Amino acid sequence: MPRGIKNHLLFEIATEVANRVGGIYSVLKSKTPVTVQQYHDKYHLIGPLNFDTYQNEVETIDIYDINNFISKDSSDSNNSDEDPDGLLAVRDTLISMKEKNVNFVYGRWLIEGAPRVILFDLNSLQGYLNDWKSDIWNLVGIPTPESDLETNNAVLLGYAVVWFLGELVTRDSTHAIIAHFHEWLAGIALPLCRKKRIDVVTIFTTHATILGRYLCASGETDFYNTLQDIDVDHEAGKFGIYHRYCIERAAAHTADVFTTVSQITAFEAEHLLKRKPDGILPNGLNVTKFQAVHEFQNLHAVKKEKINDFVQGHFHGCYDFNLDDTLYFFIAGRYEYKNKGADMYIEALARLNYRLKVSGSKKTVVAFIIMPAKTNSFTVEALRSQAVVKSLENTVNEVTKLISRRIFDHAMKYPHFGINNEIPTDLNELLHDSDKVLLKRRVLALRRPYGQLPPVVTHNMCDDDADPILNKIRHVQLFNNQSDRVKVIFHPEFLNANNPILGLDYDEFVRGCHLGVFPSYYEPWGYTPAECTVMGVPSITTNLSGFGAYMEDLIERDQAKDYGIYIVDRRFKNPDESVEQLVDYMEEFVKKNRRQRINQRNRTERLSDILDWKRMGLEYIKARQLALYRAYPDVFKQYATANGEEDNINDTDMYSMAGDKKIKIKRSLSVPGSPTDFRLRSGSITPSTVYMTPGDLGTLQDAVNADDYFVLSNDKEFDDDEA
Repeated sequence: MPRGIKNHLLFEIATEVANRVGGIYSVLKSKTPVTVQQYHDKYHLIGPLNFDTYQNEVETIDIYDINNFISKDSSDSNNSDEDPDGLLAVRDTLISMKEKNVNFVYGRWLIEGAPRVILFDLNSLQGYLNDWKSDIWNLVGIPTPESDLETNNAVLLGYAVVWFLGELVTRDSTHAIIAHFHEWLAGIALPLCRKKRIDVVTIFTTHATILGRYLCASGETDFYNTLQDIDVDHEAGKFGIYHRYCIERAAAHTADVFTTVSQITAFEAEHLLKRKPDGILPNGLNVTKFQAVHEFQNLHAVKKEKINDFVQGHFHGCYDFNLDDTLYFFIAGRYEYKNKGADMYIEALARLNYRLKVSGSKKTVVAFIIMPAKTNSFTVEALRSQAVVKSLENTVNEVTKLISRRIFDHAMKYPHFGINNEIPTDLNELLHDSDKVLLKRRVLALRRPYGQLPPVVTHNMCDDDADPILNKIRHVQLFNNQSDRVKVIFHPEFLNANNPILGLDYDEFVRGCHLGVFPSYYEPWGYTPAECTVMGVPSITTNLSGFGAYMEDLIERDQAKDYGIYIVDRRFKNPDESVEQLVDYMEEFVKKNRRQRINQRNRTERLSDILDWKRMGLEYIKARQLALYRAYPDVFKQYATANGEEDNINDTDMYSMAGDKKIKIKRSLSVPGSPTDFRLRSGSITPSTVYMTPGDLGTLQDAVNADDYFVLSNDKEFDDDEA
């Protein structure tokens, strides 16, 4: 009897499940609410157990209590299936593994949606490591060096997942099972599932190819323009990652459906992994988390005041610029000097500084660099700067209270005690000599030693002389001189509200800034500019980042800047031309007046809806349906026939899926010049055609004009408003 595809089970496997390491954690966490809304308890995430963090991330569930595996939806229904959600089979499988001394934590991830998670203790599997490494060599020819701890953990996780799925499919013959793997670290299970003929449907998503990351970081090649000429085996061997590359390539080739997160990564994967992706799964955001509706402009003003306080302290003694004419730019992310475009950012700032000085501009740009690096501590100067300004502020507040009290006392005594005026007319009556002395002491404390400039870095760096960012700042001589119109502050630590010098969480800091600058050379997606967008902060990105390429496809030509999305061409221009384009964009932004910046922020914030997982998640549905179709074509066609759509589906790619249930993408903007389907503008399709989904607009594959597709995930269908 064939497995039922309508109420299939979904398992997502990644090393960052309830384990914050990088961007995949954000992807899984923010996507979970829409996935749980669709699958309920038929959705699990699987990953390795991190003993240091799991207790704060997961609420454990007792696997021996059967009531924990009977979902409310199942108990309320009249379904004759004894295990409609497959949870009892999951329980039996976990108990069986437990009896074989496989340790794990089973529970709910403490995030919105509270999905069920299985976190395997890899230490409990160490005894199998050598046998499994031998097995993977014999089965698929993948070498696994003994000294590579990351690869060893990938082997342990991969075999744990195969063990779990292999037992599960024998216990549950009713439901189709989809296993979605993220990145090579979770990908070893894919070729094993194929070789061992485990009856699961598989999807593999690469968020960035490992070889591409190494090649771009080296700076030795014009990566995107020479992809077709790269000797992948030679390059992987040169960097010592051949075994990791083999795992990633095997995962891509053995998955039923292979996807990436952006068009630029799909182009990369096609050449490096030698398989053309079936589609794009762009990263979304939980927009509700960032939504401030009409308050986001006010939030910008409030958070900017906090940054103003820091800037006043940092530049004390050299504070010769007007904060009303000061703009805050920033770059943030992992410390990948070339990949994240920090080199280009600093070079562009130096050229912008020159242009502003030559033009006699009164504007000042304070440019932040927020990238974590190895440090010893905050510098004494950074702490002292904030302390002396805070001391002055406290003294002014104390004196102000004394003055207000003296004015009140004067008014109360009038016209007695020889007081002839309603209000004090003698300054000495309000400001006593002791007050003046105290204020003078605080003001004089602000002075810097002769020739000392405000520092460009807030921390004591572990390797100051060899730090690429500091060396670049020295090279372009951005030393925060009085004459400089561009000031630089390198803060080599992620921001948080407990920071003693810049006490803002990252989201608050972003809201207070005017422009995010992310001129990345290698950025498969790019959450930083996306987060800026949903918070109404304009940003500069590139056509080599997934986000930049996506927005370039989505917004009509030359209109992106109007919506606060500036896209630098780093693919078809030489480096110097790209830097000049970046400087042009920054100078153009600096020249805007306050009203123009407010209008632009309004337009930027309106784009947030198109980045919501409620829309981006539709691409995941397409990928799952294509995987089910390829695994169970006959069963899938039965549903298509029942809906009268059997002639409209094929397995060419994930955008060829069509069906009866329509999930429409509503146009988010109605004002003139809003992002639209360019085909609709050109008149090549009728106005009644359903708007394309995000994946259709920014994918490697050409869309086939499918208006809709099936929702086969569960019995409860989405409402149009929910989707």
